[in-house]
Amino acid sequence: MSRILFVEDDPFISEIYTKKFEASGFEVVSALTGKEALKKIRESLYDVVLLDMVLPELSGMEVLHELQAGKEFDAGLKVVVFSNLSGPQERQEALAAGASGFISKTDFTPSEVVAEVRRYLEQFASQEKHAGLRSAAAMIGENVLSVSDPLPEPGTEKRILLVEDEPVFVEMFGKALRNAGYAVVVESDGKTGLERAKTGGFDLIITDHLLPSMSGKEIIETLRADEESKSFPIFLLTASLEEEEVKALETTGAVKRSFLKTKVTPSELAAAVSDFFAEHSA
Repeated sequence: MSRILFVEDDPFISEIYTKKFEASGFEVVSALTGKEALKKIRESLYDVVLLDMVLPELSGMEVLHELQAGKEFDAGLKVVVFSNLSGPQERQEALAAGASGFISKTDFTPSEVVAEVRRYLEQFASQEKHAGLRSAAAMIGENVLSVSDPLPEPGTEKRILLVEDEPVFVEMFGKALRNAGYAVVVESDGKTGLERAKTGGFDLIITDHLLPSMSGKEIIETLRADEESKSFPIFLLTASLEEEEVKALETTGAVKRSFLKTKVTPSELAAAVSDFFAEHSA
């Protein structure tokens, strides 16, 4: 049975979701304030914390910062923000502060929230399975080609450039793609990723949107403006772009596919890549 800490200052909302989760087979512990949430996190273990942003005593953002700074807290604790404050900036700030996911209160019914939490728990389990205790550096050496490795000769493996700066996503996506039979080169910086892409030799570029030095959107726009690179196939990973922006990129053909980074599983991404290559093999 999965155990949830539900942090919500409105007793009525807390009661509704507590009953919904319990009816769905979860064990639920409630906290009404930010300080109470930290106290209960110190005292017990949870599979996931659902955290509102607007709370008495300590805000949700302050709770996230305390969890990051405090050595007494489990470094592997998973926190999913559950809030009405769900714009791109709020999402980006929450993820940067250590949140593992984001659920907008206004976008989901209680039943859908339960389904989203189940999906997150499956995602977290997959991350732990693939990550283990290995460092990102060790992972890159074992599961993907390093940036200095030579690319396979044309006509052998399909070659993918993965531009991603978060080690856990490098590991999960890189390993899934390699296990599917693809050669993967990783760049963790936007500008470096762009330069690597311009060298050519890749059958597909997969880029995150939020990157150091240059965003994924800027990488896409730069490649599309260049005659030599305008036809490069690109997949976009994002956790912050508005849906309208993503649809516009797909509609104009700037990207072939886009994925919500916190929702697509490694196996789903690898399957989408395989489908893409199958569609364009003729």
